[in-house]
Amino acid sequence: MSVNKHKPHWLILPEDDANRQIANGFLLAFPDKNIQVLPPARGWPHVRDSFEREHNGEMQRYPERLMVLLVDFDNQVDRRAEVTSEVLDSLRDRVFVLGAYVHPEELKKALGMSYEKIGKALARECVEGTGETWGHPLLRHNLRDLTRIRKRNPFG
Repeated sequence: MSVNKHKPHWLILPEDDANRQIANGFLLAFPDKNIQVLPPARGWPHVRDSFEREHNGEMQRYPERLMVLLVDFDNQVDRRAEVTSEVLDSLRDRVFVLGAYVHPEELKKALGMSYEKIGKALARECVEGTGETWGHPLLRHNLRDLTRIRKRNPFG
């Protein structure tokens, strides 16, 4: 489903299918909101490259667009900087990088939930300001971007 590009809207670009399923949880939690999950990019370098090729220009054209890059951090503390290295400086306040610190498969196992249920829990906590799921050791590294998202009053 496509979004109205002239109103505030969120695009989620997942790295892989597991992250796509987590993103689908946001759609299930907020079916009436202006959110679109893009096809998986097939790896975090492809998320970065896709952003450079397509999304820098599109975000300049649509100032109401906010974008979440949903990637595996693969135990790399500098992954956020690597993913956003091609994001134009003028767009950085509208781009957010989130993901499991290792892989979504480990997060799924640790939480004992399906990917979509994880996504729904994360979406609700994003709005409610709670952090039980976001506070999990495999997710708490997202706090900075999560705080920035909450300031945007997402899905509210």
